[in-house]
Amino acid sequence: MANISIRDVYKNYGTENVLKTFSLEIQDGEFVVLVGPSGCGKSTILKIIAGLEPASGGQIFLGERDVTDFAPGDRDVAMVFQNYALYPHLTVRQNIGFGLKMRGMKARDIERRVVDAAKILAVDSYLNRRPKDLSGGQRQRVALGRAIVREPQAFLMDEPLSNLDAKLRVHMRAEIGALHKRIGVTTVYVTHDQIEAMTMADRVAILREGEIQQIADPDTMFQDPANLFVAGFIGSPGMNFIRASPTDLGGSPAVELFGLKVPVGGRQIGKTGNLIAGIRPEHFSVGEGEFTLNLRPTLVESLGSEKYVYFDGGDNLVERAADSEGEVAKGLIARIGQQGRIREGESVPLSFESENLYLFDADTESVIR
Repeated sequence: MANISIRDVYKNYGTENVLKTFSLEIQDGEFVVLVGPSGCGKSTILKIIAGLEPASGGQIFLGERDVTDFAPGDRDVAMVFQNYALYPHLTVRQNIGFGLKMRGMKARDIERRVVDAAKILAVDSYLNRRPKDLSGGQRQRVALGRAIVREPQAFLMDEPLSNLDAKLRVHMRAEIGALHKRIGVTTVYVTHDQIEAMTMADRVAILREGEIQQIADPDTMFQDPANLFVAGFIGSPGMNFIRASPTDLGGSPAVELFGLKVPVGGRQIGKTGNLIAGIRPEHFSVGEGEFTLNLRPTLVESLGSEKYVYFDGGDNLVERAADSEGEVAKGLIARIGQQGRIREGESVPLSFESENLYLFDADTESVIR
């Protein structure tokens, strides 16, 4: 195992700069997830770490070794891809051990490593089957097994669960998390799914247009987003963004939104300038509260244990980009428990607390703390 140090790496394709200056320190044994929308550069940096893409500039260190100019086979990393890349004519045993055979390892040592990896991944009873006889989850376990037997210094995973159905993805991400805790190999994992990122990572790095927006543990990322993009990307559904303006309330700083004056505590909002207020859907409640809006639902989505209730916020809402799952906000959204029947078109008291209000500078998109 080893730490990975990415130092001022950038990548150009002709005149197009797809990865801006990128630096990241990944500790020995850490599980770091790179997440962001399509085209943000997350897979590009993974391929640069693996040596599958040359960097236009910067350095990659694996432990104490500068591997920037090393061939992929000399970097001592193992990569797991979105497609399983299994050989259909080989058995599970042969697929898992193929890389070791190509390296000239003795047959008895290959067999020992293959059996050990197969037991870890619960595919030891399928060693004599071929890929066509396996389910999608079993094939992905075999692909993971092929990486494990290498005993590399780092695992690189490029959206390994995206081909699986929703239920199997949930199961497999739990298995990968348990596997990492068991073997403790430094892992860099790429996904576009913020739920995968938040449930699996020691730290999450959110990318946008080739730049890191924030690096933090999942709880910090959710509770203290660095900017508007991170706040809207993390969370399911994403945060509501509402136009706001500075004002005062009894001589203390406040913001005005939906005609309500909401205190901002010690946050420095200034007296002029455009502001954007953020409220997470789960921070709304049905009923009277500290601050209450009376709105009419335009859509109610019942998920059994909870509801997503959409309201027409009119010109008060700031349009946000699609979230990590490609969904664009349908209006102001509240995520609430089963609090009685809510009907479309009937006025509902929707309340929130001032302590749950986020504030952003509308020009820089930075959070105001």
